[in-house]
Amino acid sequence: MLKKIFPFTDWFRGYTLTHLKADAMAGLTVALVLIPQSMAYAQLAGLPAYYGLYASFLPPIVAALFGSSRQLATGPVAVVSLMTAASLAPLATAGSEAYIGYAILLSLMIGLFQLLLGVLRLGLVVNFLSHPVIIGFTNAAALIIASSQLSKFFGVVVDTAPHHYETMLRVIQAANHYTHWPTLLIGLAAFTGIILLKKYAPRLPNVLIVVTAAIVLSAMIDFEHNQTTTVANIRSPKAKNILWTYHIQSRLHSKLVEQRSTLTQKLAETQSGSKEWIMLLQKIDMLSHKIRVANNHAATHRNLARSMLFHKVEDGEAAGFYLRDELPQSAHTDSRTWRVKVSPQPEDTENFTMIGGGSIVGTVPKGLPGFSMPQLNMQTISELLSYAVIIAIIGFMEAISIAKAMAVETGDRLNPNQELIGQGLGNIIGAMGQSYPTSGSFSRSAVNLQAGAVSGMASVLTGLTVVVVLLFLTPLLYHLPQSVLAAIIMLAVLGLINVKGLIHSWKAQWYDGAIVVITFFSTLYFAPHLDKGILIGAVLSIVIFLYKSMRPQVVSLSRGEDQYLHGALSHGLQECKYIDVVRFEGALFFANAGYLEDKVLDHMESKTDLNHIIIESSGISTIDASGIEALKLIVDRVRRAGITISFSGVHRTVTDVLIRTGMIKDIGIQHFYPTMEKALNAVYADAHKDHDEAAFDCPLKRVIYTTPDKPGGKQEHSYDIAGIWKFDTVK
Repeated sequence: MLKKIFPFTDWFRGYTLTHLKADAMAGLTVALVLIPQSMAYAQLAGLPAYYGLYASFLPPIVAALFGSSRQLATGPVAVVSLMTAASLAPLATAGSEAYIGYAILLSLMIGLFQLLLGVLRLGLVVNFLSHPVIIGFTNAAALIIASSQLSKFFGVVVDTAPHHYETMLRVIQAANHYTHWPTLLIGLAAFTGIILLKKYAPRLPNVLIVVTAAIVLSAMIDFEHNQTTTVANIRSPKAKNILWTYHIQSRLHSKLVEQRSTLTQKLAETQSGSKEWIMLLQKIDMLSHKIRVANNHAATHRNLARSMLFHKVEDGEAAGFYLRDELPQSAHTDSRTWRVKVSPQPEDTENFTMIGGGSIVGTVPKGLPGFSMPQLNMQTISELLSYAVIIAIIGFMEAISIAKAMAVETGDRLNPNQELIGQGLGNIIGAMGQSYPTSGSFSRSAVNLQAGAVSGMASVLTGLTVVVVLLFLTPLLYHLPQSVLAAIIMLAVLGLINVKGLIHSWKAQWYDGAIVVITFFSTLYFAPHLDKGILIGAVLSIVIFLYKSMRPQVVSLSRGEDQYLHGALSHGLQECKYIDVVRFEGALFFANAGYLEDKVLDHMESKTDLNHIIIESSGISTIDASGIEALKLIVDRVRRAGITISFSGVHRTVTDVLIRTGMIKDIGIQHFYPTMEKALNAVYADAHKDHDEAAFDCPLKRVIYTTPDKPGGKQEHSYDIAGIWKFDTVK
């Protein structure tokens, strides 16, 4: 009982100091990978980088303590981070206080759903998302994640479009207009460095080495190089007008949104259909129109402000920032290209931040996050519920697939429901420590296993290492370039691309391959609304399953040269004119009962000399009331046509239903045979009575073999369908 509640107690059975050393080394190794990775994934989720560290503290410890896998490394992962950003984008601006609050609430909701599934032992719910759907989604997600980092590689900022591919077009246009080359070069160097270290020095912490080198280089060359200036130092009337207009339109947009919120709340308190209610509704519609206009104007001028490129003149009365095409002749500049840092909600019209370098992580708050319960808002919960369910299932599928792969190597026993409990508690308790949604990581779990982790103590030590970083080492992360984090993400998601999975799915069944392709392109098209791509794939899987269930395989059997029964059509076999052997594959229930009846009638119409039908029933696993009714109609129709019908290989479960409903008496117990071979042996002679096929070319006739003489005389043997030798005559 104690082991079920506290599964980590099983770690210490036979645990030695040697095991502790191995776990300590593995825990430290994973932490060296986790710290930079988690910061990169947090930004992918639309959060400040240091929230990745918050998500790397409690979730790995709790998930290890209450999960069943001893090597699974939990924490921020790419797909869950991307889906977090997609689910929160309609609710708040990325990185804002409200956005962070929603992310923490989402973690709590995901954890509660996973915990509930685990406690109720409903881990099989993940099977609702088929393997082809997951392959299509993860391949698309890998491309979306990788391409979403291009803006950080080029050092540009663009507004997010309704579709991801539209956002990427904006990034390309912005990069074509201006690329910050130091940012691009550092990102490419980091990308190349990690690959080379992984190839030629796999034992070294390649990510940590590259991150350390990038931080040192960034600090040495003053990579960020921002400067705060006043509007007076911007020496371009055109630029001042753009910035002023953007400020006015943004303030107007915020004011209108606030007014609409007030009226919406008042509308909820007003009697529906009343005069006042109608007037409020009209005012809200008018405000919504004004909000759209103000937002469009603000977006236009925001893009104009971002596209402005300045040169800084440092000496004399002409000192200040000039647009590149308005620079005075013979003016002395600092050789940098400057841009205005445009915030989504500008508050100060007099002071501006000018960007003369690249983007870095910046200040990381020192110390552990505050512990508190996320704010519960029923409206927000209802808006996030569908995303929480999808992320919970996908996150768990990622974790459990990784855990299963490692369990094969270690020989450990894996409990999916216990793993659900561990992942759920990790997200719940993590949310109380300011964590956003987490899951099991493939790359870090592989590092954990290769580093020699013996138990979940390795993950506990990983979390404690992150605590040390939060308490003492955060200032060292200040100068880390954002393009380096982008390179880390891009390399991490390369492992998600699985072309072989598509090929294998297509080889297995063409429709599985089609589901992979459709899910892939749907996810790409609807991104950032990733739930739509998954939903389309899931619906297709269910539709195909229902179609296959409604139209199961119904084939006529005949005997091949090997004396075994095969599908007559698929193997090109001759069929008996007087006996039709019909095999039905699948449960006989309301959705397909009529289909079997139609097939039997089709066989009767196509075979005019038919005397006997045998239903090979070993493939019928279950039967319901509709199946019983269909069976009754089939028997009646066949017998009215003067044809005898029999059944072979009926399952015990189906037989019990036939007995309870009295159907076995209606059909006649003498028409049921334990095997197809016995059925054929019993009906063969009667079905061929007075017909020449029995003597010549019936494919179902028994084959006669002759054996050497034995004591008592020469013996002729006949081989029936079951492969049973019988002595026919003794001469």
